[in-house]
Amino acid sequence: MNVNVQKEGTKLIISVEGKLGTTTAPALEKAVKENISGVTELVFDFCKLDYMASAGLRILLSSAKIMKKQGPMKIINVSAPVMEVFNLTGLADVMDIETA
Repeated sequence: MNVNVQKEGTKLIISVEGKLGTTTAPALEKAVKENISGVTELVFDFCKLDYMASAGLRILLSSAKIMKKQGPMKIINVSAPVMEVFNLTGLADVMDIETA
């Protein structure tokens, strides 16, 4: 899995590529923790994310909790298989998600 971090002023864009599972989730968690301070808009770009397990959902939930105090968070370019995970868990109803 690859994680790319891009800052545009107070907007943070985190792009994730590959498979987000138990062994790769710590890299995403580290990227979020190191860059979320002072961010007023957080965007996760999942255009190249093939798979997401519960470890990835945990990071998204903890990020959403932080961003509740700082500004909006959205997830963009979500593929059908990853969207299925959001639908099955009910998170599609509570998170701002755009499909690819």
